[in-house]
Amino acid sequence: MLRSRFVIPGRRTAHVAFTDRHGGYSSGDFASFNLARHVGDDDELVAANRASLAQVLSLSGERLAFVSQVHGTAVRTIDDETELPPLPVEADAQMTRLSGIGLTIMVADCTPVMLADPEAGIIAAVHAGRQGMAAGVVQGTIAQMRQAGAEKLHAVIGPSVCPRCYEVSAELRSEIAAIEPTAASVSVSGTPALDVAGAVAEQLSREGVIIDHFSRTCTKESEDLFSYRRQRRTGRFAGIIWLQEEKTTTHP
Repeated sequence: MLRSRFVIPGRRTAHVAFTDRHGGYSSGDFASFNLARHVGDDDELVAANRASLAQVLSLSGERLAFVSQVHGTAVRTIDDETELPPLPVEADAQMTRLSGIGLTIMVADCTPVMLADPEAGIIAAVHAGRQGMAAGVVQGTIAQMRQAGAEKLHAVIGPSVCPRCYEVSAELRSEIAAIEPTAASVSVSGTPALDVAGAVAEQLSREGVIIDHFSRTCTKESEDLFSYRRQRRTGRFAGIIWLQEEKTTTHP
């Protein structure tokens, strides 16, 4: 169920987790811990998987916030717990100051980016695929976090498809490289390719963000993760970030 967990300490602690494809209820192409409702899986099984995730993370189901991802740049800001409707809004990033709400991004090759300034008490989760990365979803999210008061930002970059496996046409590589040159790469077979995660890391560095962890696990190469490039009909794993209040001890 959980692939990895990270902690970014501060006045409020930011917790980050990434799931894998094991330990769930789904079957077939979605076996077994699929968290997406838009891929053709049984909705009751997806709901059970989400409930299990919330339980493991000690978050109630209503406090896992999902968005309907469209490879754009919109950032959803959650300022109140009543803004957690049963149907997610269209956005490819979400941000909050509230503790105990798990901002969730689903992926199956795209790059999940978790951002936090735990001292300011601001976190964000970003879905950075090829289109979103090129359109500036990472920079746009950082700008909104800074407008909200974030100063010292940390990032955790989760698993995504690697440039060895992300083959594209020469035209597409040139198109993306014209926007973000560091994205241009070559596949294991010598064909044009893209390194979206590498480009995201470069964008974060240019913005002065501290990268605490950068996963180079390839989703296409790892059978432990869902991958659209490996298997078109497939599920989605997730990156989740949430804030937790630090307990203070008083002495008589």
